Amino acid sequence: MTTINQITWDDTILPFQLDRSGVRGRIARLDGALEHILSRHDYPAQVGDLVAELALLTALIGESIKLRWKLSLQVRGNGAIRTIATDYYAPETEGGAARIRAWASFDAERLDASLPTFDQIGEGYFAVLIDQGEGTTPYQGLTPLAGGSLASCAETYFAQSEQLPTRFSLSHGRSQMAGDTERWRAGGVMLQTLPAGAMPEISASGEDGLIQSSDILQGTESENWNRANFLLDTVEDIELIGPSVTPSDLLVRLFHEEEPRIYDTQKVAFGCSCNADKVRNTLSIYSAKDITHMTNADGMVTADCQFCGAHYELHPQSLGFEATIDAEGNPLAKDEDAASAAPVGQPSGAQHAGGQQPDAQAAG
Repeated sequence: MTTINQITWDDTILPFQLDRSGVRGRIARLDGALEHILSRHDYPAQVGDLVAELALLTALIGESIKLRWKLSLQVRGNGAIRTIATDYYAPETEGGAARIRAWASFDAERLDASLPTFDQIGEGYFAVLIDQGEGTTPYQGLTPLAGGSLASCAETYFAQSEQLPTRFSLSHGRSQMAGDTERWRAGGVMLQTLPAGAMPEISASGEDGLIQSSDILQGTESENWNRANFLLDTVEDIELIGPSVTPSDLLVRLFHEEEPRIYDTQKVAFGCSCNADKVRNTLSIYSAKDITHMTNADGMVTADCQFCGAHYELHPQSLGFEATIDAEGNPLAKDEDAASAAPVGQPSGAQHAGGQQPDAQAAG
């Protein structure tokens, strides 16, 4: 049976601030959105765990940014799990839901059940990409994979690139409520210090010369930060995941002495930006000869979105910079031919036939 609390708090992010300690934060619950992401793929348990963790981090971080379009997190390594990619799209209308999607690439034969889940990624990097849309320059920040979890990588990114001490406490898994089917649920808390002014020169003391929170904060700020983290250490998995404990009740339970202040919640839903036009843009860099190699026995070029599983079938003559017909099958005029010779757009996140695979991170 679905409770009122569960309906209210499913797939939401609750922003808050602790006035006493000068710390801001977010509490996120992903339920239906996470189930939507993972039910479209038959991921092994280790892969599914990392996709859930990165999706939860994406929701928490995405809501904390003054985002006009898209936040993307990417994890790439040389291990059995090669890529995990997520996108968080800002709401298109005031009061609307943000959209989130996620996808992973892995080598099933290399997965080793004896290794910790994080170690399946191997050596690589954790990337944060922010695209505020047309007329802006996308931002990209990288940090090496370290710390034993994706949450630790995100904390290192904020300390290293933004000099903002940040802490995540996350939990996820499959649960079954009375009278309901088993499904994915996830919940987490993000704490972060408020941005400061000019920072003095910092000496890094972390792993591989990376900056830690203790390298940034001093005096009263350090005491306030440590106190908030001590309180967060008391949280239990069942409180993070819910639904019996609401995010607002959890906030009061953890931080009532820190004078918590809450803001409007942000709804989150699964959403994919793929469409046939973006697949065409992805393939616009290829010649007619290249497109021929991608054409299947039925005379079509097929593409499947790696995020949502949408399937596209496109006529080869409508693809590439030497296309002769448009999407509706109408002959292209000469001026349209010239326009099609200039590739536009970015990779669509679709994998197409013929062994060619564009980058997994979708634009849109």
